[in-house]
Amino acid sequence: MECTLIIIDVIVKFRFIINKMQFQDGVCRCNWIKDDSDYLKYHDEEWGVPQYDDQKLFELLVLESAEAGLNWLMILKKRANYRLAYDNFDPNKVAEFNEKKALELLNNKGIIRSRLKIKSSIQNAQRFLEIQKQYGSFSNYIWQYVDHKPILNNWLRSDDVPSETALLLAICKDMKKRGFTFIGSRIIYAFMQAIGMVNDHPGYCFKYHKNQNGSNA
Repeated sequence: MECTLIIIDVIVKFRFIINKMQFQDGVCRCNWIKDDSDYLKYHDEEWGVPQYDDQKLFELLVLESAEAGLNWLMILKKRANYRLAYDNFDPNKVAEFNEKKALELLNNKGIIRSRLKIKSSIQNAQRFLEIQKQYGSFSNYIWQYVDHKPILNNWLRSDDVPSETALLLAICKDMKKRGFTFIGSRIIYAFMQAIGMVNDHPGYCFKYHKNQNGSNA
């Protein structure tokens, strides 16, 4: 009897979550996104989808760092401007940015004008190239931590996602040792989620089921 009541309670709570996370199109999505076209497109088409292309990986690393202390929707709205300002996130070009270019970025109203974040993005591009030289690609380096396969989590709610894991701390420690800056644990875990190293779509989200079935769409 007690077991039956527990099951009923879980079902009731799960139905409440589903109803709460339904958007205007009737689709259930993660509770951290807003009903905004850019946010929906990013969530539905990119977030949590395994990404192995180095240029895309560098883009997301820069953008996740830029988002620190702000919000992701703001970054998405500035993404097109970032691509123009950062030469489409070609790490070879960004690594060569000089003081004049850094000042140009600092005066660019289309991106986050933080001297620290801009300086860090240039330094990280240089470290990114060093890893490419050592591992053949940054993708080989970062994906080795999960044996080149996504970790498929099984959360009931987005709030259940842990703030730290042993894997996360190991990656942060190594990247900092290699000279990367502005890459705290929150930034790196957000990066891992964005590139699909971990699938943190909760069970009520339609992307959870697609990702579990191996779909990238």
